[in-house]
Amino acid sequence: MKNLIIIFCIIIAIASCKSKDVSINAQEDISHASEKQDTIRIANDSIEYEVIIIEAGFDSWMLRRARPRSYYSKTFLEARNIQYVTEWNRRVVSSGFDRNLYLMQINYEQGIDYGFEVNYILYHYFVFFEEKYKQNLTVHNPRF
Repeated sequence: MKNLIIIFCIIIAIASCKSKDVSINAQEDISHASEKQDTIRIANDSIEYEVIIIEAGFDSWMLRRARPRSYYSKTFLEARNIQYVTEWNRRVVSSGFDRNLYLMQINYEQGIDYGFEVNYILYHYFVFFEEKYKQNLTVHNPRF
């Protein structure tokens, strides 16, 4: 069976902060997460993926700002995530972008069914990232 692992790890936490791990299966609801937690892990052995997001403030942002799951279709989330991932990966390999923000590429392929939960969390991480770091990942800024 083809092993597919998506590892998305952003480490921009203050050295004095102490992070806690939160494991969230695809069927669990994130609304039970504490605002003090800094790590979200989504894993599902049946489709062999893992997403880890380590980002101070993301959990509490999700509780306050994320729209309910019923607001989005899976198709919408997949389409937006392809746009976000494409631009993110371009910035990882391109000079001229802050290396502290764009640490590693994201292995997210169009046509693979990652499930609703992965797409939901990944989409909201990109929205959070844009707001927190004043970045715009959906508009391509060509260099002249």
